[in-house]
Amino acid sequence: MEFGDSNAIYLQIADHFCENILLQKWLPGDRIPSVREMAVQIEVNPNTVLRTYNYLQDKGIIYNKRGIGYFVSEDGLQKTRTLKKEDFVNRELPGLFKAMNLLSLTMDDVHAYYRQFVIGNHRNTDPANR
Repeated sequence: MEFGDSNAIYLQIADHFCENILLQKWLPGDRIPSVREMAVQIEVNPNTVLRTYNYLQDKGIIYNKRGIGYFVSEDGLQKTRTLKKEDFVNRELPGLFKAMNLLSLTMDDVHAYYRQFVIGNHRNTDPANR
C-alpha cells in the first residue's frame, strides 16, 4: 500500500478498508486481518493500524470480539457507504463544482461524461467484451 500526503495514514488505511467493504470483498460477519497481520502486510506501526480499527469501530463499520478478532458489522456496508458519501460531498464535490464553474461545464455535460465512463467500465468488466 502506498501512502500519500493528503490524509493521515490511519485514514488512508481506513479508506482501503472501506473500499474492500464497498467492493464486497469483505462481507458482513467476515473476519478482517488482525492488527499485527495488517501492520506487517502494509508495513506500518501496529499502533497506526489500531488507530484505524478504533476509528472504524467508532463509526460502527467493524466490531471486536475480544480474543477472537475484528469483524465487519452486519450493517457495515451501509455505514461505510454513508461515511464515504459524506466524505465525497464534503471533500470532493466543492473542488468538482469549482472546476465545473471555471470550465463552464454544465450538469448535462457531466452526465454525458458519466454515461461514457459507466459504459466504458462496463465494457472492461464484461467477459463478452474480452
